[in-house]
Amino acid sequence: MERRRSFPDVLAGSIFVLIGGAFVVGSLSYSLGTPLRMGPGYFPLLVGGIMAALGLAIVVKGLVAGEVIEFGAIPWRAVAALTVAVVFFGFTVRRLGFVPTSLVAAFLTTLASQRVRLLTALAVAAGLTVASTLIFVVGLQLRIPLWGPWLGF
Repeated sequence: MERRRSFPDVLAGSIFVLIGGAFVVGSLSYSLGTPLRMGPGYFPLLVGGIMAALGLAIVVKGLVAGEVIEFGAIPWRAVAALTVAVVFFGFTVRRLGFVPTSLVAAFLTTLASQRVRLLTALAVAAGLTVASTLIFVVGLQLRIPLWGPWLGF
């Protein structure tokens, strides 16, 4: 019987182990406390340990009972659109404001798909902007300007 190894599972599990391990190591510089009186390092230690354990389980699964997955062509348009949208949002949200930045970033993310039409992209961007404004600015009271100084408001 042939054992199949799944490189994506091994890689993803290894990343989980590394990130979880980093949280565990970082949490050790804080006071852990007790389960009834948790210190600032307790929760990161717990989450990092769970994340590392799950990552280790994924690595073992990938080495023992992995599936062979065929990768198709890399969707470079989607990778570029999502990267540009995230970078744009991060660099301009304070200067343009939340509403215009969210609108542009949401519109850029809809361009990741080749099947989306312009009117649909605009409608999705408008809906996401309204929803994110209601959730983050109104509901969670995130202190960020709706309209930024670059727009003269």
